[in-house]
Amino acid sequence: MKRFSDILFVSESGVDDSAAFGQALTLANNNQARLTLVGIVDAPAAKKAKALRDAMIGERQEQLQALLQSTSSSETDIEAKVLVGKAFVEIIREVIRSGRDLIIKTAERTGHRLFGGTDMKLLRKCPCPVWIIQSTQQQGYREILVALDHEPENPENEPLNRQLLEMASSLALSEFAELHVVHAWHLEHESVYRSGRLGMSTAEVDEMVEEEERQRRDWLTELVQQSCAALGKEASDYLKPELHLVKGDARHVVPECATALGAELVVMGTLGRTGIPGFIIGNTAEEILNRIDCSVLAIKPAGFISPVTADVDG
Repeated sequence: MKRFSDILFVSESGVDDSAAFGQALTLANNNQARLTLVGIVDAPAAKKAKALRDAMIGERQEQLQALLQSTSSSETDIEAKVLVGKAFVEIIREVIRSGRDLIIKTAERTGHRLFGGTDMKLLRKCPCPVWIIQSTQQQGYREILVALDHEPENPENEPLNRQLLEMASSLALSEFAELHVVHAWHLEHESVYRSGRLGMSTAEVDEMVEEEERQRRDWLTELVQQSCAALGKEASDYLKPELHLVKGDARHVVPECATALGAELVVMGTLGRTGIPGFIIGNTAEEILNRIDCSVLAIKPAGFISPVTADVDG
């Protein structure tokens, strides 16, 4: 399934980009997409430092060319360019100016966290999907996990769920991978209902919990069935996604499921209010990203507005 047409691969100095760049090449070939390789130089802007700035740019260009030459032959024409400035700002500007529809980069890993500062800023502020790949990840995936969120009072979130499921299904088919669909649920205010303050019996609250679980299961089953139907019978019969309806907080459930299932890629939405610059990742998504230790493909909801523009810092 053709998903992307203009992919931006971000290369960082001192990072092993081989796995991530191989993934970018494969995806570009499969999608017949344009692929651009960029490196970033945070060089001094003062005129007196022009010689230093030019030398830094030249060194980075040589590094990009070495990465290109290290790859096997590709069906895709690859452009290489150096951006100058603050990394996340210049990457997002490049996305906006050139209409890129996907960023791929290697995770920075700082201490115990897989995603570094630039990674998290892109996940928060970049308007297009961001795919950050663990440097030790071998090319190809065996287990892909997609995390879905359901808020009955906010039906506008459903298009994002469908997009997540569609993209995860497409990747699972192309990688011949197992697809796991995870949804964390709970009965809101259950502890209050069980406290006795409202005069409710244990049996009554248990019945409410069972009804909530039934509604969530029905929703998840129907959503996955609709997605599979759109793929066609042959693809659907092959994919057979495994559903995981787990009671608990998503910030714990998603990382725990990813670890237990041995997921190499988590596909998730970066949830937040639409139309408000910078308000894209809520506490739940932040904590999930801080807890997982595998590659992630994060997708923005429709209507997201980046605080970074083509010409002004965000």
